[in-house]
Amino acid sequence: MIKKSDKIHFRYNGRMQNAPAIFRAAKKCRSRSSYLLSVEAEAIKGAQAIPVKLVLVRNRNNQQDYLILVSTDVSLSEEEIIQTYGKRWNIEVFFKMCKSYLKLGKESRTMSYDAMTAHVSVVLARYMLLSLEQRRKVDKRSIGELFYISCDELQDLQYMDALVMVLKKLVSMITEK
Repeated sequence: MIKKSDKIHFRYNGRMQNAPAIFRAAKKCRSRSSYLLSVEAEAIKGAQAIPVKLVLVRNRNNQQDYLILVSTDVSLSEEEIIQTYGKRWNIEVFFKMCKSYLKLGKESRTMSYDAMTAHVSVVLARYMLLSLEQRRKVDKRSIGELFYISCDELQDLQYMDALVMVLKKLVSMITEK
């Protein structure tokens, strides 16, 4: 995500423009999609032009505002870019929670690698216990049901792909013997 700034420019339609100017100039998506606008542009770094995809999404907290997501992988769909940002944002929230409320980095002043590893492990164990307790109070689903839901999110391994992997492993084991 980038800020709406006059200092960050992209080459769009042959001209250097900032993201708000691109938003004003481009045709918006009027359907009920999850994003307002998606355009391909170039980020200029020195003499090098890097192709990027700008995806502008509505800010949930302020319907009149929008957020700007930038991806250097222009082959990704807009939905994939939004999902990836959402996952990354959850990671940022996790670290903020660990630093602010669980005292990650503040409780231990040691320079020992083993002590730092132990401290991080204790903080993460605290986080897991608090998350589990919150889930028990808020979420009525069982752990088994949550397991099957999370499995649905993983990419399905096709039968033929699995068979090929098993046969390759078998061939490699036979050649070793």
